[in-house]
Formats: sequence, structure tokens, C-alpha cells
Amino acid sequence: MKEFLSEDFLLQTETAKRLYFDFAAAMPVIDYHNHLPPDEIASNKTFENLYAIWLKGDHYKWRAMRANGVAEEFITGAADDYTKFRHWAATAPYTMRNPLYHWSHMELKNPFGVTDLLSEKTAEKIYHDCNAQLPRLSTQALLQHYKVDTLCTTDDPVDSLEHHRTIANKPFGTKVLPTFRPDRAMAVDNPEVFNQFVQQLGVVTNKEITTYENLLEALHSRHTYFHEAGGRLSDHGLNTFYFTPATSRELDTIFSNARNHRAATPYENAQFKTAVLLAVCEWNHEREWTQQFHVGAIRNNNSRLLQRLGADAGVDSIGDWRVAEAMSGFFDTLDKKDKLAKTIVYNLNPSYNEVFATMAGNFQDGSIPGKIQYGSGWWFLDQKDGMEKQMNVLSNMGLLSRFVGMLTDSRSFLSYSRHEYFRRILCNLIGNDVENGELPNDIAWLEKMVQDICYYNAKAYFGF
Repeated sequence: MKEFLSEDFLLQTETAKRLYFDFAAAMPVIDYHNHLPPDEIASNKTFENLYAIWLKGDHYKWRAMRANGVAEEFITGAADDYTKFRHWAATAPYTMRNPLYHWSHMELKNPFGVTDLLSEKTAEKIYHDCNAQLPRLSTQALLQHYKVDTLCTTDDPVDSLEHHRTIANKPFGTKVLPTFRPDRAMAVDNPEVFNQFVQQLGVVTNKEITTYENLLEALHSRHTYFHEAGGRLSDHGLNTFYFTPATSRELDTIFSNARNHRAATPYENAQFKTAVLLAVCEWNHEREWTQQFHVGAIRNNNSRLLQRLGADAGVDSIGDWRVAEAMSGFFDTLDKKDKLAKTIVYNLNPSYNEVFATMAGNFQDGSIPGKIQYGSGWWFLDQKDGMEKQMNVLSNMGLLSRFVGMLTDSRSFLSYSRHEYFRRILCNLIGNDVENGELPNDIAWLEKMVQDICYYNAKAYFGF
């Protein structure tokens, strides 16, 4: 029987162990998509306690606590930090076989060195032992500890990027770059959100925005602003892909209606999102950016908690919209104009894994290896089973060897254990194939393949 979370955790064969320890473990990290707060990096923030760095804002843990019967008071409510942490510790044993069980104990082990199992009995000791280490574990110190070479935050087009400039002027060893996320610029189905964005966009660009064309002009100026600040990626959170063409007159009417607080119909919403996304994608191609599409989440399902806590409260789930035809039409429109930029598509509904992987293969053009990427397991799929399925589908439908690897997609500075998790799973997958005689024991090539997926492919692909 193997010990839980031993040095050989998740590594089932000698080849897997060799691939991980000799080639993967020490590689730097390029975290090309996350939600870390740039102000906390710029200020080199330290955290007052383990709750603040580990549990506050973590909607994965919130969901598990609710499922375990914990009252909201002890999750996001008025209870003090230690009491909330104690309720999480009491929940932890019940998360066995949920990825939270692996992640949580990996995060306690690295960087805190804690190997005790988290439970109500061990909560007080773990809380105080970890708290004693927090003064040395500032945000910048943690990024260096985890060997983060480059990270890309997720930023609204109206963001000043002042914190990115602060970091650039006082480098500490990790490059921190912004990512252009214009979701609110397309939110004509939610006039309150859309109008707030248009007002803010007008202020930061010093432009009067009264037409659809004005909106694009102002948005393009912010795309330029992000480029000058080092941004090289856009990101788009979508329910599904959209491809419903519209005339200029129709787009102006949709814009005008939204500005007058009339929500777009589903058809108009698809028209507007199609137009804005196509425009942004053409700008991405012109500037040699990479565009990312996170597709398939149905968000804010629980209106009671949404009203109480706002978005990202842990009440999102997997959606089931049809996606293939619109994705095909969207990418084909850009490809016909030779304006399809480097693209990563992330799928949240596992029943569509093969759809996404095969669609990516349709638009490879030989200009660079893996130009269109079927992205890593995302959100509900960034666990052992989801990662293995994503890599197996990519292997069957494309080229695993050209994969740009894992990301954190997280708001926590302790989430870099997910890169270790991914690397162990990757090496185990390949190692098992070698020992089963399904792949050759060509260590020189396997070393290159593993290190490329862990680091070098992303380094070449993004060109930061």
C-alpha cells in the first residue's frame, strides 16, 4: 500500500517517476491565464491568516462546505476567520475523491510543509503553524517559490493597468502581464452592466460613445493601450460560441436599445456578440496576440446567493448549449480573411471534448506548431479525471506534444500546486504507455516532450 501524498504521489511506474523527477518537476511555470489581483502582487501583500490566503474567495471550497451542510454564516457570513476555517477543516475529510482533497493537502504541504491530514481535530494546530509562516510568504515570494516565470492576469478593458506598471518598474523575477477581457462590452442582454461599461469606457478614452462604431473605436484604443503595457492575450468567457452576422444598421439599433435600457433579444444578443468578437479577433491577428475562449459555463444559477454575494459565489455549473456550427462559422470567417490569430479553446462540458478538439484541427494552417489549441482541463474539469480525458482526447485528435500545458485559472496564490498536479498526471500518463509497450522507451525524446508541454511550448507559443 502506498502512503498518501508520498514523494511518488500519482506516479505509478518507474518511467513515470523518472519523467517527473528528472525532467518535469523543476521546470519554470508560465501561467498564461489566472485571476490573481495585480494590486496584491504590486504591493507584495502578506496575509493575516490562513483563512485570508486560502479560503476567502475560494468558491470551490464554498461549494463543498454548503454540500456538507455548513451554514452560510460560517462560509461567507459574519463568523470570524478562524471559525470559518474550522468549518472548512471539518468539511475536508468529507471531500475524499473530490479534487479538493488532493489540492488542499498539496497546498498545505507546499509551501507550508504540513503533512497532517486536515480535519476538525488538526484545525487549530495547522492554522497556527501556517499563520506563523505567513510573514515570509508574501505574494511575490510565493510566485518565486513556485518558479513562476510569467503570469497573465485577467483585466477589464477600462482597467488603468497601474499595478502592472508598478510591477514592471520594480521587477522581482516574475513577469506580470495583462489580458484583455472585453466581456462587458458585449453585454447588451444586460443593459445595466453594458451601460456601466460604456460610461467607464468613454471616461478612460475621453470619447463620446453614441454609436456601435464609437464603441469599437474606443475599445480598439484600449486594445492598443493593453498592447503597449505588454498585453499579448485576449480572453472571452462565453456561454457558447456565437455566429449570427448583422448589418451595421442592426448593430446600431441593438446598441441604441441597450443604451436606452432595453435588453437585446437572444437573436440580437448573438448578433452583437458575433460582431464585437470578430472585431477583437482581427485586432488580435494584427498584433500577433493569442485569443482564448472559455466556453460552456452557466453562471449565477442561485439568484438568492447572487443577490447576497454577487458573482463568483460558487453557484455556477456546466451548461449544455449547442456549439459546433457556430464555432465553425466563426473561425471560418476569420480564416477566409487570413485573420485568425493564435487561438485556445477551453471546453467545460466534457460531452463536447471531441467536438472542440476536432474543430481545433480544422484551422491549423502550418504557420506555427499548434496554432489552434484545444486548451487544458478547465474549472470543473481541472482535476485528475478531467485532465486525463483532455490529454487523451488531444492525443487522439491532435498532437499532445504541441500542447501549451496547464494554467491555474485561480484567484489564489497557493494554486500553483495545480501545475505540480498536472505534471505528475502527464508523466504518469506517458510513463504508463511506455511500460505497457505502447510508446518507445526513448528517454531523450520523452524528456523533450515532457519539458515542452510543461514549459517550452508555452514559451515559444506566446512569445512574451
